[in-house]
Parts: sequence; structure tokens; C-alpha cells
Amino acid sequence: MYIGERLHAIRKAKKVSLTELSEKSRVQMATLSRIENKKMVGTLESHIQIAKALGIDVTELYKGITQENAIIDFGPEKNMDVFTHSDEASFEILTKNIMNKKMMPTLVRIEEGGKTNKEQASGGTEKFIFVLDGHVEINVNNQIFNLHKYNTLYFDASLPHYLRNTGKGTAKLICVGTPVSL
Repeated sequence: MYIGERLHAIRKAKKVSLTELSEKSRVQMATLSRIENKKMVGTLESHIQIAKALGIDVTELYKGITQENAIIDFGPEKNMDVFTHSDEASFEILTKNIMNKKMMPTLVRIEEGGKTNKEQASGGTEKFIFVLDGHVEINVNNQIFNLHKYNTLYFDASLPHYLRNTGKGTAKLICVGTPVSL
């Protein structure tokens, strides 16, 4: 059993909707849905907030959980997960079973003149970016890096950061980061 299955079972047993749980826990509904659908596992902080909102001890979320160790993933699958952050930027997860991974590769597309939302991951996380096509400005902790085709950037993802397309056409990047985990 995975954390998402356990969360779903507890939530249903307590007759709490995703909307209610999101409001009570202050964890975004999209995050709760991704956890329940095995797209992510969430953070320890989110688990604590969820447990409090459900009126249970956080250890209840972990009872009976097992971890599957996938050695090789061959892909891509036909139906990869695409998360559209705005009309300007989208992220496509390039692997499956991300809960069991130490890296999460994504294909990032940023439309001309567009930018991603500002992100700041938890401490100890890292991100690597490889520009496939276009020109992008990457702002990491208010330090600007201008990259173009075949340039790379590796940085501490716990620093606030966002990407902006400064070129013509759609910018495409491969981004490999530390996934959200326990």
C-alpha cells in the first residue's frame, strides 16, 4: 500500500471530501489529489497538516505502507503527466512511479514571453536544467543566469527560483530535480 491509498481510505472512512481536507489542512487540493493518485508523496509537513485535519496521529498515515523498488523504467509512456502552471508554462513528467525515484525528470515548455511560477523546494533539494531549444533567463535567489540551446544550470532548489523565456518561440528544457518526498 502507498501513502496515497492510505490517505484515500482514511479520508473516505471519515467522509471528508478533498475540498474539505484542503481547507482544513491548508494543503492544496491538487497536491492532495496527486498524493491519492500516486503522482507524488507530499512532504512530512503536509502529512502532519493532513493528519491534524483528519483528527489522527501522523503515524496512522504510514501504517501498512510498502515501497516498491523499480530498478529500470523504460519509457516514455503514452499518457505522461502534464501539469500546466499557466497559459505560458507546462511541465511534463518524463518517468513513472515518481514516488520511488531519487530524481524527477520533466520536460518544461515556456511560451514566448512567458515564465514559470516562483518555486522554492525544501532544504537539501537540487535541480539541473538543460536547454533543448530557445533562450531562457533563470532567476535563482535574485541572481540571473541567461541560458540558450545546450546550456546547463545546476543549483540548490531550496533557493527561490523561476524561469522566463527571453527568446522567440517556445523554449524547451529538460529539468531534473529532487522529487517531493518524505
